[in-house]
Amino acid sequence: MNVDDISRVAVLGAGNMGHGITEVVALAGYDVTMRDIEQELVDDGYESIEWSLEKLAEKDRLDESPEAILDRIETEVDLETAVDDADLVIEAAPEKMDIKKDIFSDLDAFTPDHAILASNTSSLSITEIATATDRPDQVVGMHFFNPPVKMDLVEVIYGEQTSDETAEAAYEFVNAIDKTPIYVQKDINGFVVNSVLGPFGDEAGWMVSEGVATIEEVDAAMVHRRGYPMGPFELGDLTGIDIGYHVRKEAGKDVPPIVEEKVEAEELGQKTGKGYYDYEDGDGPTYEAGQGEDVDTLRIEARIINEAAKLIGDDVATADAIDTGMKLGAGFPEGPCRRADKIGLDVVLEKLESLYDEYGHERYEPSDHLRDLVEAGHTGEDAGRGFYEYGDSGERHYSTIEYDLSEDGLLAVTLDRPERLNALNQDLMDEVVHLLDTVDTDDVRAVTFEGTGDRAFSAGADITGFSGIEPHENEPTEFFQAVAEYPRPTLAKIDGFCLGGGHELALACDLRIATENSEFGFPEIDLGLIPGGGGTQRTIRMLSDARAKELVFRGNRIDAETAEDWGLINRAVPADEFEATVEEFLDDLLTGPPVALRKAKRVMNRGRDQDIDAGLELEAQAFGHLLGTEDMQEGAAAFMEDREPEFEGR
Repeated sequence: MNVDDISRVAVLGAGNMGHGITEVVALAGYDVTMRDIEQELVDDGYESIEWSLEKLAEKDRLDESPEAILDRIETEVDLETAVDDADLVIEAAPEKMDIKKDIFSDLDAFTPDHAILASNTSSLSITEIATATDRPDQVVGMHFFNPPVKMDLVEVIYGEQTSDETAEAAYEFVNAIDKTPIYVQKDINGFVVNSVLGPFGDEAGWMVSEGVATIEEVDAAMVHRRGYPMGPFELGDLTGIDIGYHVRKEAGKDVPPIVEEKVEAEELGQKTGKGYYDYEDGDGPTYEAGQGEDVDTLRIEARIINEAAKLIGDDVATADAIDTGMKLGAGFPEGPCRRADKIGLDVVLEKLESLYDEYGHERYEPSDHLRDLVEAGHTGEDAGRGFYEYGDSGERHYSTIEYDLSEDGLLAVTLDRPERLNALNQDLMDEVVHLLDTVDTDDVRAVTFEGTGDRAFSAGADITGFSGIEPHENEPTEFFQAVAEYPRPTLAKIDGFCLGGGHELALACDLRIATENSEFGFPEIDLGLIPGGGGTQRTIRMLSDARAKELVFRGNRIDAETAEDWGLINRAVPADEFEATVEEFLDDLLTGPPVALRKAKRVMNRGRDQDIDAGLELEAQAFGHLLGTEDMQEGAAAFMEDREPEFEGR
């Protein structure tokens, strides 16, 4: 079996996961049968798919009508009928091993011999499930995350006897349905994401139980200082405190007293109205920016990093797979391996050793792989190597961009942070600069920039990197300058949001082509900031004074048609004409005279920008000053807390 052999899929289960997976498969163009044990359950699941497709259609997120997608979905109650012609079966039944094994035993009898049998389990052993069949080599885990329509990640898990052929077919199928797969190469409890995520809540629980910090302080520190989308306790309330409790108990791990207390009191989070926070008589999380300044966040992150190191050392997953999984599956602002390389693996090891000396508990015992890296001098980015390779040569691991240099000289750069709508962070900007600095310019005729997915070119700068920054005098940002001054024509391929720093990246390019559903704007003013990457200077030179100031002062978005009318972009085209229009432009750039194009760009830019250096310096200085104002801190906090800011002019 390979992915090309898969034409018909069966999904077993019509609950939240089952109907979500069914919808995803149908959206990708596959014929799919959704089956559950009762007609009412099947009908409810189908109605949920109908509702979801209508919502996607309202947001213009579908390439075809909801009716056309629904035509590919059949429903069934009889198991044998549902799977008798399936090439791939994805089981999404309740998380009970007996139920899973009964289903897989029946599947072994009812499905074609070639069929791949996959389980969507989030915690149960694929190896044990496979024992219910006579084809354990064709049994694989495919762990989708909830809700499947929105969440991009799928863990592809090997059982002990899963063949490479089966795992590779499952992996490629995930790609085919427009999701992101990662391999989990060994069947361990928790797989990758839940294993690495565990210490996030666990260590926070121990810290509060010991009295070294409060719930609010820990949550505030992890959100506002370290950039996580939720604090550990806020996340526990959302997912259910009892869920993490039972996972720890089943794994034979000690449970922090604060967790025990909540479970015993049946205060399990949002679903019971009260957990770590009050949702009945209160407003939920009560932490604020500024709390938790003294919280030892490294204590939590060191354990997360150590868990990742264990998985790498045990050949369960690669650093890249772990980082991808944690960003897409858990919403981490950056992968733990990449963050560890910034912190320094020696610093992480020292923290774990001090905790182990103090508490003597195995949860703090450093992994062999972490020790080996540090002993070899591979302590992270500053050392040139840690979990990843760094350095000034072209041989460098890029975690936030992808690129391809074609034989005809097109350097295609893709911003690859879909979990953040391709928002710019320091890693992404550093990697683009490194790429442009190290690629052989003689091999390049033109450069394109685009964003992963169809939702955003780039939604701006990553706001999680703003909090806590002191005021300072900025130099004009190297990233935007590197793009603007690159000695080859550059073109921004814009599909979706093009906002803030993403908008400034597009403006730094020579040419801009956008789909009609794209939106442009500078929302920085709502954060108490101004565009800091050339936005104020490039717009004032491209647009009329009034229109440039409207964009910056009001912070509102404009659509692609307006952007074209104003002269902000070259073309606004329907989505189905986008690639063809881009190709027309690129054909001229790639076949045109390189020296003349280089000279034309240089002369036109310098003639237009004879006074831009002074303007950029003023902009950068103002931006640096604003980063430290109370208004900016209020704007950033309001954004993180999803509320309106209250600016006081300080």
